[in-house]
Amino acid sequence: MTLKTVIVDDEPLARDFLGMLLASHKDIEVVALCKNGQEALAYLQSRPVELLFLDVQMPEMGGFDVVERVGLRHLPPTIFVTAYHEHAVRAFDVHAVDYLTKPVEPERLGMALERVRKKIAAETALMTQEQLAAVLNGLRNSTEESKSYSSRFLVKDGEKEILVSVEKIHWIEAADYYSCLHVNGRRYMLRETIGDLSNKLDPKQFVRIHRSSIVNLDQIQEIYRDGQADGTVVLTDGQKLRMSRAGRQKLTELGKTSD
Repeated sequence: MTLKTVIVDDEPLARDFLGMLLASHKDIEVVALCKNGQEALAYLQSRPVELLFLDVQMPEMGGFDVVERVGLRHLPPTIFVTAYHEHAVRAFDVHAVDYLTKPVEPERLGMALERVRKKIAAETALMTQEQLAAVLNGLRNSTEESKSYSSRFLVKDGEKEILVSVEKIHWIEAADYYSCLHVNGRRYMLRETIGDLSNKLDPKQFVRIHRSSIVNLDQIQEIYRDGQADGTVVLTDGQKLRMSRAGRQKLTELGKTSD
C-alpha cells in the first residue's frame, strides 16, 4: 500500500529535507509540498490524502488553523512537526498519531512512519474528535500561555564562547541550517535555522521581513517600497535588507509603517 503524502512547512529547506528522507521509504509517495496553510487547505479539500506532515508554527494560517478548517472528520492521519520540545511533546505523546521535532532525524522519522502503518493496519489511524481537540487545546495553551522568549544566545567567538544579548542583535541572516547574527559590526554563527530562531524571539521586537532575514525593530531607520510587492529596509548602520510583501505587512501591523 502506497500512502499519498503531503508535506506542509513554510521553510523550503525543511520541506525539501523531509521529502528527501521520505524518498527512502517505498510505501510513501509525496504528492504535494505546501509552503503555507492556505496551500495545504486547498489541496486537502480537493484531493485524497492518506498521510499529512503538518508544521505547527506557520505565519497567517498555522497548523492549528489548517486542522480546524479541514474539519476533524476529514483530517487524514497526521504527523505534526514542531520546534517545541516540552509542552507540545508531552501533549503529542498522549494524544497524537505522532510528532517530529526539528531538525527531523531519520531514525525518529522511521519510528513515526512505523507507528502510522500499524495504526492504519488496525484501522485506528484517525484520531477521535475528542483526542484531536485535546491536542489542539494542549498546544495552544503551551504556545500562547507558557511561551517565553530567548534573552541571549551562546555563540562561538574564535576559540571561546560568549553570550550575546538579543537586544544587541541588529539583524539575523539565514545560512542554510545555520543563522548569522549581526551584532555591532560583528558576525556570529548559530547552529539554528532562521525559522527556529523566529519562534524564539519576541515578535514585538524582532520581525521576519524576508525568508532570509529577521530584523530588530529598534535598528530600523528607513523603509522603502519597491513597487507593489517587495521593499527595502535601511538599518541605523546603513545596512540595506530586502523586504517581502509579507514582511511589510508585519511591520504595518506593528504600527511601524504607514501607507
